[in-house]
Amino acid sequence: VMSSSSSSALEMEIFQYIDAHQSDFIKDLKEWVAVESDSVQPHLRKEVMRMMALAADRLAALGATVNSVNLGSHQLPDGQVLPLPSVILGELGKDPQNPTVCFYGHVDVQPAKKEDGWNTDPYTLTEIDGVHLFIRNLYGRGATDNKGPVLAWINAVETFKALKLAMPVNFKFVIEGMEEAGSLGLEKLLEEENQNFFSDVDYIVISDNLWLSNKKPALTYGSRGNACFFVEVECGSKDLHSGTFGGIIHEPLLDLVALLDSLVDSTGHIQIPGIYDSVAALTEEEKKLYESIEFDLEEHRNNCGVKKFLYGTKEEILLHLWRYPSLSVHGIEGAFHEPGIKTVIPAKVIGKFSIRQVPHMNLSVVKKQVVEHLEGVFSKRNSPNKLKVSMPLGAKPWLTDVNDLLYKAARRAIKTVFGEDPDFIRDGSTIPVARMFQTVTQKSVMMLPIGAADDGEHSQNEKISRHNYIEGTKLFAAFFLEISKLH
Repeated sequence: VMSSSSSSALEMEIFQYIDAHQSDFIKDLKEWVAVESDSVQPHLRKEVMRMMALAADRLAALGATVNSVNLGSHQLPDGQVLPLPSVILGELGKDPQNPTVCFYGHVDVQPAKKEDGWNTDPYTLTEIDGVHLFIRNLYGRGATDNKGPVLAWINAVETFKALKLAMPVNFKFVIEGMEEAGSLGLEKLLEEENQNFFSDVDYIVISDNLWLSNKKPALTYGSRGNACFFVEVECGSKDLHSGTFGGIIHEPLLDLVALLDSLVDSTGHIQIPGIYDSVAALTEEEKKLYESIEFDLEEHRNNCGVKKFLYGTKEEILLHLWRYPSLSVHGIEGAFHEPGIKTVIPAKVIGKFSIRQVPHMNLSVVKKQVVEHLEGVFSKRNSPNKLKVSMPLGAKPWLTDVNDLLYKAARRAIKTVFGEDPDFIRDGSTIPVARMFQTVTQKSVMMLPIGAADDGEHSQNEKISRHNYIEGTKLFAAFFLEISKLH
């Protein structure tokens, strides 16, 4: 829906073309979804390779120069060696007058089987009417994560070519096939290409996440990091019988439960001294962003099936999801967990927990605070057991400026296509790729999602609505025009 004031004849022409070619764009998505490019399961690696080749062909058909960079191979935990899919570096247009926009996306998917609870075959794109009138959903693995958005971007570029319009920007493409398996080899490639492929890039756009609502568009400007911890308590070399030893030894599991219990109180507040010291202060401008956000607390509560949240207001909930750290306990390894009773005292147990960190928390400081806190609690127990705390994984948070040119251009394009201003949102989980691009290239990075909150990425019955796929294509086209005007 476009208001006459914001629409130009050029945009009208572009949008009419996109509307007229909907069925072609859906046919392309159907062809891509049909490829089981599951990067997680070794036996499907050949399909990932086939998908990368399809994507490379599609870019070449646009007239782009395509370089498929070989990343070699990697070894699985079972010793099997598998080839890594190439990463596509594509380039279209080299006009020095134009800004250069680089798009990142991935064409590998999460595993899916019909018997997991899908209503349709996950690898056959199926269009079904939604609950609401006018909404038609396109169901299939990868529809929203991330084949649909990658194609929407390509469709938008193609529209300019088909209409023989001057390209408003120079395009670069980074398309990978290992995102769902941890983007193996990508960071090294970005570092190697920083001086060449990325040297003339002005902006980087990632469209690999979702809106916060089902109807209202959003722009994402930050995500939390994640620091994962193991806390190990060991008493001896073998498990013991509680009839023979219960009551006379310091049991490791009791030590561990006390340690885990000391981490968070019942209101969700982390009890590690100093952990909140470097959390960025909430500014007035930032506070305002939270007020206008469309977020249905009840719907969110029903979706996750819990009776009540720790907080009662939308603002409090979002603040605690996005810009304050949280600590979650994930499990205990080594303890008896089968049904029934087994009167054993385990000799060694490992507690697992993670802290989602936020700007400006420092990973090494967080690690030090956690270790000191746990050692302090442990020493008060006077236990002769061995304590070992480690941080096997640490991913940093990502945050960018919503007043950046990229966000201004995207905001205008959203207003043009959807007739309203977007929500400015952050993500409570970790988006390593945004952080990676920003750190390595030092360019402006934006996350511009086109999928709705209920798309079910990684889940059964993943979908993108026809509306979001087609309007998302228009959004990208409008964005190209806006960024060239503002640059």
